[in-house]
Amino acid sequence: MEKFTQNSDVLKIIKRAEQLKKDNHRFSDIEDAHGNQYVDLVQEGGGVLGIALVGYTYVLENAGIRFCSLAGTSAGAINTMMMAGLGKIEEKKSEKILKLISEQAFFDFVDGESVVKRMIDKIVKGEKGIVRFLLWKLRGFKIFKILKRKLGLNPGTVFQNWIDTSLQDVGINSMKDLLQLRTHTPNSLVNAQLNEPITNLVPKLAIITSDITTHTKTEFPRMSALYWSDPNSVAPSELVRASMSIPFFFEPYEVGNIPNAETENDVLWYEYARYSGPVPKSVKFVDGGMLSNFPINVFHRPDGGVPRMPTFGARLSVYRETYSKADKLLGISGAMVSTMRQIHDYDFLLKNPDYSRLICRIDADEEFNWLDFNMTSEKQVKLFLLGAEKAIKFLEGFDWEAYKILRAKN
Repeated sequence: MEKFTQNSDVLKIIKRAEQLKKDNHRFSDIEDAHGNQYVDLVQEGGGVLGIALVGYTYVLENAGIRFCSLAGTSAGAINTMMMAGLGKIEEKKSEKILKLISEQAFFDFVDGESVVKRMIDKIVKGEKGIVRFLLWKLRGFKIFKILKRKLGLNPGTVFQNWIDTSLQDVGINSMKDLLQLRTHTPNSLVNAQLNEPITNLVPKLAIITSDITTHTKTEFPRMSALYWSDPNSVAPSELVRASMSIPFFFEPYEVGNIPNAETENDVLWYEYARYSGPVPKSVKFVDGGMLSNFPINVFHRPDGGVPRMPTFGARLSVYRETYSKADKLLGISGAMVSTMRQIHDYDFLLKNPDYSRLICRIDADEEFNWLDFNMTSEKQVKLFLLGAEKAIKFLEGFDWEAYKILRAKN
């Protein structure tokens, strides 16, 4: 873990973050007895680029910021779940996450057959001879058969077990345990603007995934009752595994024994998903990024007026600064996927431009490959540092009072 936290550049950034807390730089009206200020947080998906998200949250925690409601998709869902489950709301979590990252070989998450591992490593490294590799002894045919049979190259079992073990080690075995932990808010919270105690703070959790069986953008745990008869008994790792099921890279995550299967016009399904057809017996999930990779709208209250605390957002990808060359098969396929996975979030930001002041753009995909599960230790530190650098620049430039004035006008 020291390779991250004791990096000389990171240490300089942490000093700047700690100075912000000493200077009582305002990020929110809600604070506790220790001077920590509270915000909601939404984190974008992006594969292994999620290491940069930990750099971002590490800096915010050292600036005296704590996170109330949490939301994320894919990689953002991983960090969201870890931050929700590794301690109480008022506690720092990023160092705990760093420890888990330091002890885990990411390429173990590529848990498909050996031919799959070799192919993925070659592609990510940009090595030549991929076509020759696929043709040699019909390896391409073998990979095709795996995809046809399992609909994905990697089971995702190692990843899910990692989440399970990490949370079980701190006593979180089910969603009931997790949600109970989330109810323990600090009893010393105050509205610093009004000098009044806060007694009605309700931390929320939102993990976004794509139900491709009923064509539904699913938000867990709010919609868990659609898929499980006893949502409280579900392991939190199942929600994250559903959110990070990168199409074809990982097998879709399947949930069987759906409650009220074969029922038509089910009340809950219509209420939550506007789905009125027969309830399926089982459902397949793929990466939430297919529908909403950056669910910045999830905590928005259009009639809420000026908020007591902001909803910060951490983006991993470049924000529409170039166009796609959709003139070849692969190019047009990639362009269509990029449009699908981002346009819902872009539409919200277009209608609510004030949120642009709350978003930290890490832009990690400019330099790093989001599927590089075999990333070197040096690159991991560099990626973490990038998240930290972007975080401190964002914090030093954030003006909470100016943002509240803007929201009041809107």
